[in-house]
Amino acid sequence: MKKLPKPGSPVRGSRTGRPVMALLDLVGRRMALRVMWELWRAQTPLTFRALQSAADTNPALLNTRLRELRVTGLVLHDEGGYALTQHGRELAALLIPLTVWAERWADGEKL
Repeated sequence: MKKLPKPGSPVRGSRTGRPVMALLDLVGRRMALRVMWELWRAQTPLTFRALQSAADTNPALLNTRLRELRVTGLVLHDEGGYALTQHGRELAALLIPLTVWAERWADGEKL
């Protein structure tokens, strides 16, 4: 597994490892936001197969992202499947305004 970004340690885009840069490194990894989005959208735990189908990704990549998101405390796994932790839900809620902004931007609205 690729080294996980950690606040205070150098990360992609930052030698100082500022917490926001570590977060952006983590969620900027291929399929990380998509996995979080599908778990947020489902509002109930998803099995691995259901999450793989929803995210439309291969099992090896999904396994890697789930492992990273679990280690960093954004996703949990129990008998019901995979779900966002409280921290993961808080982060997903913070991303909603970015989605709204991006939609306005995509529509050509002057921002």
